[in-house]
Amino acid sequence: MTATSLPALALSYRLNDVWSVQHARAEDLPEVVAIYNQSIAGKQATAQLTAVTCEERAAWFAEHINSPTRPIYVVRARAQSMEQASEDVAQTVQAVQTNQKTAPIVAWGSFSDLYARMAYHISTEISIYLHQDYQAKGLGSLLTRWMLMQAPSLGIHNVVALIFAHNQPSLGLFGKLGFEQWGYMPKVCDMDGFIADVVMLGKAVISEGTSNK
Repeated sequence: MTATSLPALALSYRLNDVWSVQHARAEDLPEVVAIYNQSIAGKQATAQLTAVTCEERAAWFAEHINSPTRPIYVVRARAQSMEQASEDVAQTVQAVQTNQKTAPIVAWGSFSDLYARMAYHISTEISIYLHQDYQAKGLGSLLTRWMLMQAPSLGIHNVVALIFAHNQPSLGLFGKLGFEQWGYMPKVCDMDGFIADVVMLGKAVISEGTSNK
C-alpha cells in the first residue's frame, strides 16, 4: 500500500517515524493561524507585531491552497493505524482521513511569490512555523528539507528565506541546508522596541540549464 494509491485528499507523506506532511485544506486555517500567532511575541520569526484573525488571513490562505505552485503544507503526528492497516484500500483511507481530522497540526510551511511580477515565477520565498511545544526537536529541518525536494516539481528554481539577522537559530538551520547569503537589508524593520536587520538567504534547487519539465 503506497500513498500514491490513495485518493488525493488522503495523500500524506512520511517525514520520519513520527511526523507526516500533507497539503493544507480549508479547515486547517484556524490551526495555521494559531501557530503563526504564537511566533509574534518572540519577534524573531515574523515582522507582524499583533495577532491576526482567521478572517484577515482567509484570502491569503485560499489563494495558497488553490495554487498549484505556491502550496501550504501542514505537519501532523503519523497515524499508527496506517502501519497496521490491512491491504483493504477503504480501511486504510479511513484510517488516514480520521488521523487528518483528529491529529493536531504541529508545524506548517509555505512557498510564496518572491515578487508579484511574472518573470519571478521561478523563484519563491519559503516560510516555516512550528508550534511552540515542538520547537528544537528537528522538525523544522525535516519540513524544510522535504519542501526543498518538492520545489522543482512546482516549477521553482530558487528558494529564498528572509530572516532577521538576530534570529540565529534560523540562520543556522538554513545555513546547514546549503543556503547562502544573497542580500542584507540593514535597519528595515521597526520591531516596536528595536530596529532589525533582515538577511536574504538563497538556494538554487534547479541548476542553470536544467529543465524541470
